Amino acid sequence: MKNIVILGGGYGGLTVIKHLLEGSIPNDTQIVLVDRMPFQGLKTEYYALAAGTVSDYDLRVQYPVHERLTYKYGEVESIDLEGKVIQLQNEDPLPYDQLVIGLGCTDRFHGTPGAEEYSNTIQSFRNTRETYLRLSEIKPYGQVHIVGGGLSGVEIAAEIRESRSDLNVTILDRGDRVLSAFPQRLSAYVGEWFAEHQVEIKNHISVSRVEPNAIYNRDEEIVTDAVIWTAGIQPVKMVRDLNVQKDPQGRVTLNEYYQIPEYPEVYVVGDCASLPFAPSAQAAEVQGEQIAHIIQALWKNEKPKTEALKLRGTLGALGKKAGFGLMGKTSMMGRVPRILKSGVLWMSKRHLG
Repeated sequence: MKNIVILGGGYGGLTVIKHLLEGSIPNDTQIVLVDRMPFQGLKTEYYALAAGTVSDYDLRVQYPVHERLTYKYGEVESIDLEGKVIQLQNEDPLPYDQLVIGLGCTDRFHGTPGAEEYSNTIQSFRNTRETYLRLSEIKPYGQVHIVGGGLSGVEIAAEIRESRSDLNVTILDRGDRVLSAFPQRLSAYVGEWFAEHQVEIKNHISVSRVEPNAIYNRDEEIVTDAVIWTAGIQPVKMVRDLNVQKDPQGRVTLNEYYQIPEYPEVYVVGDCASLPFAPSAQAAEVQGEQIAHIIQALWKNEKPKTEALKLRGTLGALGKKAGFGLMGKTSMMGRVPRILKSGVLWMSKRHLG
């Protein structure tokens, strides 16, 4: 049997699998999904798990069951692109004929001393659980500082406020305003929401180091009970270490078919791929669908059709009752975008995209 191996059961990898299973798979081919966990974690909702407003069970999605799909659970140790072999920890080597790398991202600490050792993060299920435990241990009136005023930082700050009204929550951002990638009007709305709900925003902060109970803005000490780091991401180390061409962010540069040019049997999806968009679940899903169609065309000895990736927009949550969104050039604020985000979550739990 020929193996098409999918590394990573996240949004991108599962979308590839979903669309492959909906098509016609050659009789001599099987799909193998490799992941460390026996379920998908809904990463777009990790901020709520960290804040304690949902349980980890609520964010688990069971993998699909199909006769042409098998699973291997474990830790990937290496990817041998020349030998076409995946090495799993304490397992026999797993050969592949086609490979889809969707291993996701990890935090980027920008070389800040102490940041990796003393910050809490939300980029993996395990780290998010640890962040939840850390926040749960803070006594009333404690200080929580969130580094980064992007989408993740905004959502977790709002969710902590909803979960713990007794805590002092502060966003530390290096720019002029939170959500700097969004229109000014939308950013202003979020800033007003934070002011109304007693979440402080400090702009023009340059974090120079992190210590067990303090974070430093250059030489200024800021006493804290917990630091949550949301100030950047990068592909996982295994992908960063691959000897292939990458963009300045460390993401793999691909051809028009999302293949590594030197290894056309290898596709890269999601946060590890160099795309014209910021990494997101939606981008991974849209790209994953195209990769599945490309693979199916090649199975049929047809020329694959490609088209530019088109995203529908971005949605963010401010607790459970308010939100914000950007659809094209249209800003959305208030309850409607929050309802839409809940609808997207409902669909994700049912593998509907």
